[in-house]
Amino acid sequence: MTHQIAQDVSFNFVPRAYRPSKPRTTGLTEIRAPYYSTFGTRHLQDVFDVAGPWVDGIKWAGGSFALVPPEQVKKFSDIAHDNGSYVSSGGWIETVLRYGNDAVDQYLKEAKDVGFDTIEISTGFIMLNTTGLLRLVEKVTQAGLKAKPELGIQVGSGGDSGEAELAAESMKDIGDLTDRAKRCLDAGADIIMIESEGITENVDEWNTGAAASIINSVGLENVMFEAADGPVFEWYIKNYGNEVNLFVDHSQILQLEGLRQNIWGNKSTWGRVINPAP
Repeated sequence: MTHQIAQDVSFNFVPRAYRPSKPRTTGLTEIRAPYYSTFGTRHLQDVFDVAGPWVDGIKWAGGSFALVPPEQVKKFSDIAHDNGSYVSSGGWIETVLRYGNDAVDQYLKEAKDVGFDTIEISTGFIMLNTTGLLRLVEKVTQAGLKAKPELGIQVGSGGDSGEAELAAESMKDIGDLTDRAKRCLDAGADIIMIESEGITENVDEWNTGAAASIINSVGLENVMFEAADGPVFEWYIKNYGNEVNLFVDHSQILQLEGLRQNIWGNKSTWGRVINPAP
């Protein structure tokens, strides 16, 4: 039987699956900052007022912060930090890399200035070899930031390409992904982000075997899956429990957390998510 949780929530007399308080090392929920949905600091503060205990980090997707005044980006970071959450750059370094090492150094400097904690190192569009990726991991960590390589099996992933466009591209080997992930972790990476394209997004059938191979080879605690679709994050919780690390849209926090705590679900998840308190 699961029990009450330590967080200050309504109706805590109803037993639920255990969830540790922040800062957590597993069961992380990272949410999307303004991108598909444009919102400001007042909205973000509302999100934290309502669901702050369940938000571990925020991620700026698609370089959207490069379209926002720096003082506003810094305010987003301040709100996140005030609520015990980290701030991730998203994978915009793919754009910066095209302009050389000096641009990367300036990018990391400004990232620290606006309060970023984590630099996501995406490789969906660019052909970055493993040694180059490892050098980037080291450069990020030496700058005093956390490195978060983003790896995937679909060439061209990470943008807004359609299913037909991606189908015309090649698929990467899952063994190469897991090898690169482990080498990145050895080089000092904090965690590995896994692209959803080719696994649960823009595919005719979900490649659940790829997710299993990644978890079995790299470790559940060392990876975070993109899962900004209700059926997708429900599948991860149903198959890997409430300690799987997931990236979702900010509108989905409570829906996901309800699954993690076993207070709601559908016929395939109802009452099945169990995590006894330590």
